[in-house]
Amino acid sequence: MMDDIKTGQPAPAVSGASHEKAANAAGFAEPTKAGAADTSASALPAEELARLTDEIVTALKTVYDPEIPADIYELGLIYRIDIADDRAVKVDMTLTTPNCPSAQELPLMVENAVASVAGVGPVKVDVVWDPPWDPSRMTDEARLVLNMW
Repeated sequence: MMDDIKTGQPAPAVSGASHEKAANAAGFAEPTKAGAADTSASALPAEELARLTDEIVTALKTVYDPEIPADIYELGLIYRIDIADDRAVKVDMTLTTPNCPSAQELPLMVENAVASVAGVGPVKVDVVWDPPWDPSRMTDEARLVLNMW
């Protein structure tokens, strides 16, 4: 996985039919997917994958941790977005701490936000703890909102 241009931290990976184009359209560094399939045989056209990726990222930016006035995407809580050829979406996310009071509701909020995107199939959200989240994963926008310069 490549580093995020803004933070130097690993960027959320976006994979699918044309993950490089979609990732760049979403402002990511070029992510990679271990064992990525040959993209020329994909069922999703590159333009559709880019649209889905952009709209999923936009939807994720509407989800806020109730205790932090920054969205979960800018906080760096989204580690991976996989869009399958059948439009099923899998999101790997983390929380700021395993003891997060919103641990039950945030994954459901992420699932609902992604599912609201037109054209998305079933959505699965997994909470992962590796690598552990730390403040260096936040974007400059989140640092500004949280006055963490």
